[in-house]
Amino acid sequence: MKRYVIKREAAAGAPERLARYREELNEEQFAVACAPAGAALVIAGAGSGKTRAITYRVAYLVEHGVAPSRLVLATFTNRAAREMLRRVEQLTGGDVRRVWGGTFHRIANLILRRHAAALGYSENYTILDSEDARDLLNVCVDDAGVDTRARRFPKAEVLQDIISFANNTDRAISDVVARRYPHFEPLTQQIARVDTVFTDRKRARNCMDYDDLLLNWKRLLLEKPEIARVYAEQFEHVLVDEYQDTNKLQAEIVDLLAVRHRNVMVVGDDAQAIFAWRGAEWTNIYEFPKRYPEARQYRLEQNYRSTPEILAVANVSIASNRRQFPKTLRAVRPSLGLLPALVAARDADQQASFVAARVLELRDAGTPLEEIAVLYRSHYHSLELQLELTRRGIPYTIRSGVRFFEQAHIKDVISYLRLVANPHDELAWKRVLKLIPNVGTATAARVWEQLTFATDPLALVLRGGADSAVRQRGTSWAEFRALLEELTKDGARNSPARQIELVLTRGYEAYLSATYENADARLEDLRQLARYSTRYNSTEEFLAELALLATERYTAPQPLTGEDVVTGDEEDELLTLTSVHQAKGLEWRAVFIIWAADGKFPSPRSLRDSEGEEEERRLWYVAVTRARDQLHITYPQIVQDYTRQTVLQRPSRFVTEVPPELYEIWSLEEESAQLPEAPPGLKDEEPGGYLN
Repeated sequence: MKRYVIKREAAAGAPERLARYREELNEEQFAVACAPAGAALVIAGAGSGKTRAITYRVAYLVEHGVAPSRLVLATFTNRAAREMLRRVEQLTGGDVRRVWGGTFHRIANLILRRHAAALGYSENYTILDSEDARDLLNVCVDDAGVDTRARRFPKAEVLQDIISFANNTDRAISDVVARRYPHFEPLTQQIARVDTVFTDRKRARNCMDYDDLLLNWKRLLLEKPEIARVYAEQFEHVLVDEYQDTNKLQAEIVDLLAVRHRNVMVVGDDAQAIFAWRGAEWTNIYEFPKRYPEARQYRLEQNYRSTPEILAVANVSIASNRRQFPKTLRAVRPSLGLLPALVAARDADQQASFVAARVLELRDAGTPLEEIAVLYRSHYHSLELQLELTRRGIPYTIRSGVRFFEQAHIKDVISYLRLVANPHDELAWKRVLKLIPNVGTATAARVWEQLTFATDPLALVLRGGADSAVRQRGTSWAEFRALLEELTKDGARNSPARQIELVLTRGYEAYLSATYENADARLEDLRQLARYSTRYNSTEEFLAELALLATERYTAPQPLTGEDVVTGDEEDELLTLTSVHQAKGLEWRAVFIIWAADGKFPSPRSLRDSEGEEEERRLWYVAVTRARDQLHITYPQIVQDYTRQTVLQRPSRFVTEVPPELYEIWSLEEESAQLPEAPPGLKDEEPGGYLN
């Protein structure tokens, strides 16, 4: 066979363009943009302008004769790809719409639409969103013949997480269940059967979910060599952004696409790999040089975001990780003369008071609320702060989920307390009843009909007066009645903390595990709620406080039972509260990291092995590098558990790993209340006293 090579048009004006690149990029970025062909690993530190470097890399390739259709640009959002390609068009003056740009799922869909028949699908297949997939899973549970009444079976959301995690990490269902959901190990066979039915049902209905797009793309490349050769030849250059967040399946697809030309450039930061719990495999970037021994390595270490003082803390913090590509961020910005503040508060309430007061002080000094953020490891860490901000009338928005007391699991447990405090609370009864296995809306309504006109609805249920309304009583109904009896006993009746503990241990913890894929985080929320409730002398007092807080909003009052989050109009100035995971990729002028205590950040679950601790340190590094001008790190020195026992807390190991001279240590003092002088003639003989 005679081989004919089509010559490329010579790149016109290359010297002038390179001169422009040198003007618009720093030396590190320029080296990436103009890298020679071949494999390349770009370690891009936080705030180092990696998006700019990737954009100019694509422009450089196009300007040097690479046809846009021969480029793949995989990003983690379609918006990011659109923005990069829009900028490439501005730089090159050409049409780059034929670049294969977008998320892995988008690119997979474009390819699978062409070749669906090769895998047994029609080209008009439907893509199921997450909600559609959960609905179909519920149907498949019935089709698989699983008796969900025999024992608590995982709900669709949990099944979805098990199956998705297995697909994206290339692990067996049994392995995922054993590692992530050990309480469901006796049900492993049934879960695997549901997965099989789910797969068959999707194929029969000519539909795919998000994971199928990647699985079928990989299948196409492995099982159809004639198709794989076409794309291996076509895709001359493959570029991947945020490579540290790819999972095993995505990394394998990249390798299959690059097998012919091996012109693959992956860009990311191993120090910001924080999504292992979601299936991301950080070793993809760490072990890239093993898979591509010829790969050149580039580093982007000039930081355009933070001051030198903030970067000094970040650099020392991440240096404690053993497995990493060492790097040192260098500040482009000059010093503002502000060291990161390390603030030890007496307790969680004082921590919240400090943050609220300091936020107002920063705003008065010219930093708008939208340029300030409070970061935390877990959502429940924001409880006291949300209450303090509400009391002070400081508007805020939550990026890590809904407001603490508006979460479904919080409202579930509070409903138990409400019906004990007020047995005529219809909403509380109906919410709690529907948490009982085999009790739905209709049964809950029948039970309430029995209770409506009772003098004491709670007593009626305890003596069995409502049993006839529940047609499938079984052990679940008996356990519910036993729980109500425990909640009303003297030891628990006026102790909201004890009541919450009983609700958890008598069934709700199992309900969380079966219902939510993030059950551990929700359980920690509830334990924190129990600890918080110890400051109240009775359940009624606790509930009254929550109800009052729920009405203190920036618009019309909202009841605690409402699902919507009210954060004010778009033009309102809002403080940001967010978990560190949700803050990745964002930045603010002033940042507070709260609950920087061992056992809180890092989380206790992460300390079971060295890999977990290193990921937590990477998470800390992400938190620190979100700040541009000012960084405040704070932690409470004492906390109380739900038994009112005082527990001393140490600062996070991530704090103490940094030399103290890199911080400015702040001590907190509370201003004394200024009481008015007693009117003349009413002063007592004793100093400071008042006559009654």
